[in-house]
Amino acid sequence: MAVRPPRPPRFDVGVALAGLAGGLVLWAFGLGLRPAGSAQVLFDGRWPLLVPLAVMAGCELLRRTAPRTGLALGTLALAADLMTQGSIATIVMYTDLMYAAVLYGTPATARRLPWITGMLSIAATLVPFAVLREPEALLIGVVMGAVTFTPASTGLIVRNHRDAAESARLRAEQTALLAEMDRVQAVTAERARMARELHDMVANHLSAIAIHSTAALSLKDERTSLDALAVIRENSVQGLSEMRRLIGILRDGADDREPAATPTLDGLGALVEGARANGLDACLDAAYDSVPAPVELAAYRIVQESLTNALKHAAPGPVTVWLRRHDDGLCIRVTSAYGGRDTPRAPGSGAGLVGMRERAALLDGTFEAGPESGADGRLWVVRALLPVTDIAQGEME
Repeated sequence: MAVRPPRPPRFDVGVALAGLAGGLVLWAFGLGLRPAGSAQVLFDGRWPLLVPLAVMAGCELLRRTAPRTGLALGTLALAADLMTQGSIATIVMYTDLMYAAVLYGTPATARRLPWITGMLSIAATLVPFAVLREPEALLIGVVMGAVTFTPASTGLIVRNHRDAAESARLRAEQTALLAEMDRVQAVTAERARMARELHDMVANHLSAIAIHSTAALSLKDERTSLDALAVIRENSVQGLSEMRRLIGILRDGADDREPAATPTLDGLGALVEGARANGLDACLDAAYDSVPAPVELAAYRIVQESLTNALKHAAPGPVTVWLRRHDDGLCIRVTSAYGGRDTPRAPGSGAGLVGMRERAALLDGTFEAGPESGADGRLWVVRALLPVTDIAQGEME
């Protein structure tokens, strides 16, 4: 299938028609560059100059679609025009072809044409003066520079400005794209963080409410029901307080209250006591020095979620929370009895394990959870190692 040549833009068609019309007007009034009968005119008469004029106008149609071809044909037409009486319209259109060849041509053409035309202008200035020894001979180089070097240099300047503007536009688009990507990542990370905080702050209280409400409904003993209702009320109040704090954060300044303190490892004792109040046989074995705040928060939330999972899924038996500070980081291990329960005491979504794994990963730590066999039978073991050396050095810097 034959490829159709590209059609010239309307502007180029207008330029060609305007140049041709201007040349015809000058021809009609007999205005040529050289008088008839002069020694420089090889083809005397008014009609021969129409041929290079028409060819030059046709080359204007190629100024953007094929600029080098148009310039080459235009150079031949200009040489033919020099053998006739000549037309100023032909020369003006040639300067436009030189300008367009630099502006719309290849980068190699844009680099070479100003140098070539500059050298030709210098040669056209020096050589005739050296041969003729007349000051008027210098005008040949001036005319050569005006017809070739000046439009080529102008085209190069315009092209450089155009390329710089295009580069700035592309950089602006890339910057906007990167900013949008950063915004999306920041929103995604913030949503994940809020989801972890919401789950960790509220799930423990709601799980206790669900378990004790089930006990209150299923047992007929009045004392047991009252104890269960007391636990339900306590967890309801604490859960509502946590929800209000979270809503205050999300309102972006609508809450004028002081922000809630970030949980620390010093609160593990109260956390374990709360787990005992909810019915777990929990104990704490912790020995650690001071650790960075991000590690404290992550460790507190991991222990909190582990106790919540034990409350919902663990079989009857002791629950042990063990923490130690080693050279490689803060080690956490939470064990609970595993097996012997067909259904959980409260429904779960699996988001707790995901949240704990994410918290460890954000600190470049490790996390694993699963059943293991031990001296006390089958246990569900949660292990996490949170490095503290790199974080502590980062905070000091």
